[in-house]
Amino acid sequence: MAGQGDVGGDPDLTRCGWAGTDPLYVTYHDTEWGVPCHDDRDLFERLVLEGFQAGLSWLTILRKRAAFRAAFEGFDPARVAAYGEAETERLLADAGIVRNRAKVRATIANAGAFLRVQDKFGTFDAYLWGFAGGAPLVRAAAPATLADVPVTSPESDTLSRDLRRRGFSFAGSTICYALMQSVGMVDDHVADCFRARPAAVTWTGDHVATADPSG
Repeated sequence: MAGQGDVGGDPDLTRCGWAGTDPLYVTYHDTEWGVPCHDDRDLFERLVLEGFQAGLSWLTILRKRAAFRAAFEGFDPARVAAYGEAETERLLADAGIVRNRAKVRATIANAGAFLRVQDKFGTFDAYLWGFAGGAPLVRAAAPATLADVPVTSPESDTLSRDLRRRGFSFAGSTICYALMQSVGMVDDHVADCFRARPAAVTWTGDHVATADPSG
């Protein structure tokens, strides 16, 4: 997965303002946020972390990411779905992660829902990217400023409704839109950021959805 190597970044490059100066945040911005992701285990990790981030800063989650990976056994959804009370209490005693009972229980339940989606669509990737037509959504123009970056979209509204219909929780439209940003379904780098894609270029991605998300 991107973002696991050396942290840092060229200080002379112009970035989205939210990246700040923390090396971990800068590396996440430069190498991971907005890059199309199609690996199911990575997608499960992003979904889980976006849920845990609710009410907290993303930098807090990034700093705890390694601990989350260890605690949830590499974000293997099959293993997480099998967790019982003993594993729940183990997680709630782990100071390295966010110890929130509702979020821990939701993650375990979401792992089961994730497996059911895989069974129906072949991969969670095929299901998720179907909400963007199988390729990153293309804007007429990049957001001019951070204030122009939306927090939801019609696609995230639809995704949220469908996830909740399939048994997911901590899957509101705002969380879904943050997931879409993270995995590259939408590019919200501001116009003067070095990572922004030129508006005239259509980024077709490397995946074509094979399933109808409404099924």
